[in-house]
Amino acid sequence: MNRIELEGASFTVDELARITDGTLINNKGGIITSVSTDSRECTNGTLFVAIKGERFDGHDFIKQTMDAGAVCALCERIPENAELLCGDLVVVKDSIVALGKLAKAYLERLAPRIVAVTGSVGKTTTKEFIYSVLNEKFVSHKTEGNFNNELGLPLTVLSMKKETRAAVLEMGMSFKGEISYLSKLASPGIAVITNIGNSHIENLGSRENICAAKLEITDGLDPDGYILLNADEPLLFAQKDRLRHKILFVSMQNPAADFRALNVRTYDGYSIYDLVMPNRVVTNIQIPTIGMHNVHDSAFAFVCGLLMGMSDDEIKRGLMKFKNTGMRQNVYVYGGVTIIEDCYNAGPESMKASLDVLARLAKKSSTRSVAVLGEMRELGEYSKNLHMEIGKTVAAKSISKLFTFGKEAENIALGAINHGYMPERVGINGDIKAPEAAAHAIRATLKHGDVVLFKASRAVKLERVIELLKKELDSSPLADI
Repeated sequence: MNRIELEGASFTVDELARITDGTLINNKGGIITSVSTDSRECTNGTLFVAIKGERFDGHDFIKQTMDAGAVCALCERIPENAELLCGDLVVVKDSIVALGKLAKAYLERLAPRIVAVTGSVGKTTTKEFIYSVLNEKFVSHKTEGNFNNELGLPLTVLSMKKETRAAVLEMGMSFKGEISYLSKLASPGIAVITNIGNSHIENLGSRENICAAKLEITDGLDPDGYILLNADEPLLFAQKDRLRHKILFVSMQNPAADFRALNVRTYDGYSIYDLVMPNRVVTNIQIPTIGMHNVHDSAFAFVCGLLMGMSDDEIKRGLMKFKNTGMRQNVYVYGGVTIIEDCYNAGPESMKASLDVLARLAKKSSTRSVAVLGEMRELGEYSKNLHMEIGKTVAAKSISKLFTFGKEAENIALGAINHGYMPERVGINGDIKAPEAAAHAIRATLKHGDVVLFKASRAVKLERVIELLKKELDSSPLADI
């Protein structure tokens, strides 16, 4: 995110010092109209936030930013010859925490309604569904990309337009305490937890600890706010009588849930379902994507729309404007095969959900299913067993061909073979630095009409295999049979 124009409210340097509990040096009386963490993006009226990173220390560029017009630097130490600088300094203990305080003050001035979203899997898709719904009635704002941490969320907040009336903020985490901090910064009126998976189990030790960390989203929740939980996750459903906030459970399976998505049908890349509520049923809700997990995510969005006072028709129109982001389950036809490109991230839960989509698509078109599965990262000591569990799913779904990419992903193949999957249907590439070999092996077995899933953690960069496969299909087309 480049320089952010503070369209909703400007701040004096004096105000910044008070908001951040910082020490003001020079005090030239400047007005802050934009914010940047990149010294190259600073211009007149910019607040430069000096952050010490792995490669560069922003404090080394303070003079450069002020020569370019920066009105102030938010920093952790006083640079040499500070009195000669043409701008002000606000010195704080932690620049990122101070930036968060500024973002909180900005939120208080704009006063939009906030929906916070977290979860081990599906939080970005759910965020996009909620945004699509709310934007149908309100001028809305959302987290872009991976700006969902202690630095990204403040920058997301500060980029809100003056007219913003609703915002959907994604909250990510790797360790305990991170979501609590983000929740207190945002003070949401609605909080959503999509599920509890195994992502970050390496850092947190157990699914129970992951659940506790996700529930930190209630730490900043308005006392009269709502928490929406996945009733199909036992760890979340167990919170039924434990939380002080109003809880609404969303489900596809649990008859005790407040909202249940049932009677799911698919056609031509669309899903249609009915939503059962306590006193009525909304029928024929349509979304422009497939997969049971996407239905569940969209049901959260429907409930958010209701809580925000929207009509059923407004919510339905919003859901149909949903657009997936990045490399998340992008389905398209190339060179005679249907490709499911889902390379943005992966955990055991999302991997199983994607395999379900693969199996359903192949069954519907009476074609072969090919799974190209890469490593799932951040699983620690549980990694081998969780990868083998995915192999069990491959066997259970009767996937036609399996290719694994990465050393740890070999355990997917092992798990599949241990559950009756024929070894001759498996291709293994243990070196993620050799995408060419993987693409060549896949192309050698493809047939016209195959449905091919590509799924792996972001660090694996499985999309390299896709691009190389496309080149092979261009140079050696599949026979149309």
